[in-house]
Amino acid sequence: MGFPCHWPGQVPMLLWLLLTLAPGREQSGTFPKAFLLLKPPWSTAFKGEKVTLTCEADHSPAQGYTSWYHNWAFWVTGSKTIQTQKSGHYACKTQRSSISDPVHVEFLSEWLILQASHPVFEGDDVDLRCRGKNEEDINEKIYYRNQKEIGRHLSKFTLRSVSRDKSEYHCTASGESFWGPWEETSKPLNIQVQELFPHPVLRVSTPQPIEGSPVNLKCETWLPPLRSYIELQFCFFREDKVLGSGWSSSPELQIPTMWSEDSGSYSCQANAVTPNISKKSLRSWIRVKRIPVSDVNLEIQPPGGQLIEGEDLALICSVAKGTGTVTFSWHREGTERSLGRKTQRALSAELRIAAVRQQDAGRYYCAADNMHGPILSRRIRVNPRIPASRPVLTLRTPRTRAMVGDMVELCCEAQRGSPPILYRFYHEDVTLGSSSAPSGGGASFNLSLTTEHSGNYSCEADNGLGAQRSEAVPLSVSVPVSRPVLTLNPARAQAVVGDLLELRCEAQSGSPPILYWFYHEDVTLGNSSAPSGGGASFNLSLTTEHSGNYSCGADNGLGVQRSYTVTLNFTEFSTNKVTHITVGVIGCLLSLLVLAASASLVSHFRTQRKSGGLATTGTPSYSPKEHWKPSWSGPPRTDPRRPTPGEPPALMELQPVYSNVSPGDDNLVYSQICSSQHSKENPGETPSRQVEVRRPCVSGSKRRLLIGPLKYEWDTERRHPLLPCSHPMAVSLPTDPCPLPPDPTHSLGTDTIVSHKHTGNI
Repeated sequence: MGFPCHWPGQVPMLLWLLLTLAPGREQSGTFPKAFLLLKPPWSTAFKGEKVTLTCEADHSPAQGYTSWYHNWAFWVTGSKTIQTQKSGHYACKTQRSSISDPVHVEFLSEWLILQASHPVFEGDDVDLRCRGKNEEDINEKIYYRNQKEIGRHLSKFTLRSVSRDKSEYHCTASGESFWGPWEETSKPLNIQVQELFPHPVLRVSTPQPIEGSPVNLKCETWLPPLRSYIELQFCFFREDKVLGSGWSSSPELQIPTMWSEDSGSYSCQANAVTPNISKKSLRSWIRVKRIPVSDVNLEIQPPGGQLIEGEDLALICSVAKGTGTVTFSWHREGTERSLGRKTQRALSAELRIAAVRQQDAGRYYCAADNMHGPILSRRIRVNPRIPASRPVLTLRTPRTRAMVGDMVELCCEAQRGSPPILYRFYHEDVTLGSSSAPSGGGASFNLSLTTEHSGNYSCEADNGLGAQRSEAVPLSVSVPVSRPVLTLNPARAQAVVGDLLELRCEAQSGSPPILYWFYHEDVTLGNSSAPSGGGASFNLSLTTEHSGNYSCGADNGLGVQRSYTVTLNFTEFSTNKVTHITVGVIGCLLSLLVLAASASLVSHFRTQRKSGGLATTGTPSYSPKEHWKPSWSGPPRTDPRRPTPGEPPALMELQPVYSNVSPGDDNLVYSQICSSQHSKENPGETPSRQVEVRRPCVSGSKRRLLIGPLKYEWDTERRHPLLPCSHPMAVSLPTDPCPLPPDPTHSLGTDTIVSHKHTGNI
C-alpha cells in the first residue's frame, strides 16, 4: 500500500522508515507483518463515534506486548486492542512480527460520508456504503469512481477484485424537502488495499558452491492469516529459463549437482491461484567453483591382473579430487595410441576390453584432466592365463533306456585349460563326487542307478582360474511296473444284473506312461492308459454272463505284470422277481392256513349236528348289512345243555363265531374268531372270549401279517359281547358286537387270511 502524500514531519518519517526496514520486512524475511482489524469494519466514521483497533500477528498466542504507532510516530505500548476517536494513520507491531501496514481512520463531521470495508487485500471484493446522518430523508444514492458513475443503490455497492491502484471514490445522496430537492456529496475516499503477499525473496543455501555439490533454492513470502487459505504456486528461473518441472506448490527447489556452466543469476516468482496475483523476486547471483583433479588411480577387474583368457578386462580410472567435466584416457606401455577416452561429469570412468587374449599382456595406466592438465596413474601389469573351458558331460549307459540296477558312467572333459583340472559331478546340484586330471583331459565317475537317480546331471571343471559348469544332461531311470491290484466297485459279494461295475487297476510303482488291460476269464475287455502314472478304470454294465474271474495287466514297455484274479458272484435279481418270491411264500403259507381252517370247520359242523344246534342241511348266508346284527328273533331259547342254578360248574365247549372285518380303512383288513364259554359253577358269570386277528400291514411294496389275541366278555343269553373288541397292538377294531358266522365265501379283497376254523377271502 502506498503512503499518502502529506507527511507530518521529517523525523517521524525517518522513524517510520527504520521501522519498516527493521527485521520482519521482506528484505530479511525474519518475521511476517502484523495487521490491523477495525470494529466496526469501516475506515470512515462520523465524528463522535468510536472505532476499536486490534493488532493481529501470525504468532499471536506468544506475541507479548504490542507497540502502537499514530501518524508514523510511536504512540503507546499495551494490549493488542485499543479504542480511538482521533483521525490519523495507525500501525502496530508485536514482538514476533514486523510493523503492520498503516491504516487511515477518519472521523468526519460532514452530513454524508462514504465508507469502505476493512481490511481489504489485493483481489478482494470491497463493499462501499454511502451513509447519511438522516437515512430516512435520502431517496437515491449514486456511487462514483474517478468522477464516473458506477452504480445507483440505496444501501451499498460492491467492487469486485480490487487492486492497489490510486482510484478515488465518492458518493452523492439526494431527496425532497419542504424547500425543494436537495443533494449532498461525500468527501473523496482512497480504498486502503493491502498486499495479499509481499514480493518473494530468493534464498540460496550456498551462493558460491563447489562444482558437483548440490544447492537449495527457497522462495520466501507469506500470506496474512486472514487469507491463509489461498494457494500459492512457485517457479524458479536461471537467466529467465525455467528450472525443474515449472510451477509447483512447494516454495523450495533442490539442484542436486552444480557445474561451472550453471553459474549465473537466479530468481523466483510466486503466484496466487485465486485471485490471479503474481510477484517476482530480485535476482541472486550464484558462482560455481571448480577444483582441479588429483590422486589419479587405476584399478583393474579382476583384481591383481590374474585374468582368465577370454574374459573381459575392466580398467577403472578414478580421481580423489576434481570437479566439473573430467576427461579420462587409458594406455598400455609400448603403444602410442590410447586404448580409449571418455569425458564425463564424474570422478571415475571405466574402460572394458572384451575377450582378453595372451597377446594383451603388458603394463597399463590412465590419465585424468579437467582443464588444468592431465594427471597420470601408476602402472599395473596384466598377465592373462588360460582357464578351463566349459566342460562337456557325457552319460554312458549299457542300453538305450536306463533301468534300475544299471551302471552308468559320467564322463566330463574340458577342451582347454591349464592343468591340473579338478572335475566335480552333480545330480540336481547335489555333489556326487570328484575326480582329478593332473595332466589335463577328462575324468569319469561311475554310478549304480536306483529309482532316485532320475534328473539332471552336470559337471564342473576347475583349475584355480575359475570353475566352469557344463550344461545339464537329463537322465530318466525307468522302473518296471509292479504287480497291479484289481479292485471292484461297488465291492460286494453278490452283484445284480444292471449294476454298473467299475474295475480299478493300479500298479504301486512303475515309470509312466502305463497301459492297463482288463480281462474276464482271460478274455480282453478293454484297456486304459495312465499317462502320468497311477491307476486306471474300466466300467462294465453287468449281465448274467459276467459272473466269473477278473484280472488286469500293467505294461510300461519294461515288462507286463498281471494282477491276481478277483471272483465276481452274480445273482439275477429284480423288483419283479422279489414280488414273485414274496407272493409265492405268502401263497404257500395261506394254503396251509386254508387247510387248517377247513379241518376246523368240519369238526365244528360235526359237533353242531350232535348237539342239535345246527341243521344238518343248508348253508346259512348273511348279507354285509347283517354282518354285525344278531341272527335270531323272539325270546331266547333254553339250551338243554345250559347248567341250571345249583348244578356244579362244568367246562363248556367253546363256541366259535366267525367274521370278516373291514372297519372302513382299505388298508386295514383282518379276520376275527369269537369263542365263548361259561362255567357250570357260575352260570351268571359272563364268559370270556378270545379272538385271533390276522391283519396284513402294507409298507411300500411289502406285506406282513400281524397276529394278536383279543379278549371279549360274552353274554351267553343274548349271544353278544358286553364290551367292544380291543387289540393289544392298538389296531382299530369295530365297536359292534361280534356277529354270527358270515358267508365263508364273502369277498372283501384279494389276499387270503385264515382265522382258526374258518377260511375266507378278503
